[in-house]
Parts: sequence; structure tokens; C-alpha cells
Amino acid sequence: MNTQKNCWWFIVAQGQILLQPQGDLVPYGNLDDLPLTSALVANKIEIGEYQSSPCYLVELKEPRDVGFGEYDDLRALLGRVDDRLFDIAGRAFQLLLFYKTHQYCGQCGQKMQAIDWEVAMQCYPCKHRCYPRVSPCIIVGIRKENKILLALHRRHQKSNNQVFTVLAGFTEAGETLEHCVEREVFEESAIKITNIQYVTSQPWPFPHSLMMGYTADYLSGEIKIDPRELVSADWYDINDLPKLPNEGTLARKLINRMISQCD
Repeated sequence: MNTQKNCWWFIVAQGQILLQPQGDLVPYGNLDDLPLTSALVANKIEIGEYQSSPCYLVELKEPRDVGFGEYDDLRALLGRVDDRLFDIAGRAFQLLLFYKTHQYCGQCGQKMQAIDWEVAMQCYPCKHRCYPRVSPCIIVGIRKENKILLALHRRHQKSNNQVFTVLAGFTEAGETLEHCVEREVFEESAIKITNIQYVTSQPWPFPHSLMMGYTADYLSGEIKIDPRELVSADWYDINDLPKLPNEGTLARKLINRMISQCD
């Protein structure tokens, strides 16, 4: 296998990433130092640059003990590494998903081929080309005086993971991001908001979202949840908050921002 020294290696097998127990968690150095043979490697793709060093996705055919780390879920990196490093790890997983789900042309059904000068799959018989899917969505923190609207989503309704977070939803065709914020908030909680302000964005590779983060102020209405999306929702005083999303998530960044604005 051709290798390059001083690289970051995002080694993935069966949906998990190999993490070392110290430092930046993601292996760095010469791939020749790892006991990985060409027979074990399914794909090796350059996916970007971090701290002036190239980053490579290495997909293994099966998990292999390399003697220095363990395989873990991608979420294990949240809040534990630099945001940029997490984003590149997320890119690795999104590219794997893209290549696996675009083996055949959606227009004519023929086998597609990977293009070597950009991230895309090409159907040469009908010339149809596909790029990695990115799903835009909004996430919004809503403040009412010294209280924050937090909800328990159905996806978080687990006995050991009762996480309360802000509202979010996917952007629909023909919709601005600001309109999406208003619509999602009203659909999920029946309240109206004002003073919508963009804060920042975060790639969210579960599986291929791009989250645009906003804050807003309460305007009117009483909370009435959409039971298809939420288990509960309420106003929580900033000095008495339930279990929140992990550091490193955009949801937590929005919550922290609102708390600082209330001080």
C-alpha cells in the first residue's frame, strides 16, 4: 500500500472508528507503523487537511486490532477533539455512506463509477452524475426572559439518556431558513417567535445533515407539543436546567449562548 508520512488516519470498520487512548484520539503519523496489510483495506481516500497535514479515510474490510486503540462510535469524538477534527471525521463517514449508496444509477440503473478528480459518482452510459447528499436543517434555541424552551424528543426517550434539547427540523423545498425556523417551532410547540438570529453552522454526519443554528425570542402562544416528534417541552430556568446535550454539539452551543445572554 502506498503511504504518506505525517498524516491523520481515520480508520473505519463496520460503522465504527478506531481511536487511540491519548492525544487527539485520531491516529497521526505513518500508516506503515500500523499492522494493516493491503488485503485488509477496502478503500483509502484523501479527505482533507488538518493542521497542515493530509487526512485519509481508511476503510477496513473487518475490524482489526492494531494494538493501541479501540473501535468506537463517531459520537465518542464529540466534545473531546477540536471541532474541525470532528468535522473531518464526519466527512469520512458521509463519504463512505455516499459511495455505498450510489453504486447504481438512479436514472438508468447501470453501474456507476467513482470519479478520480472530485467526489462524485458517474454513470457513463447516460452521463448522470451524483454528488454526496447534504440535507440542510435548522436548530433553534428560544428564550423567554431567563427561561429556555427545552424538549425531550422521542429519539432521546431512553431510560438512561433523557436529554433535553432545543428544537430542530429539516428545510423543505422552496423554503428559506428563517421560514423553516418559524414553521418548525410552530409545528412542534405551537408558539410564535421573533428576533430570529443566525449564530453558526455545524456539519452533522448522522447521516448527512448540515445544521444552521439560530436563536430567537418568545413572542406568543402556549406550548402544545406535536406528539409525533416530542415527548414533552417546557420553559426551564437557566439556574435549574435538566440534562443537556453534550459539549461539542451545536445544540449545546446555542444553549450556552442563551445562558450567557441571560447573565
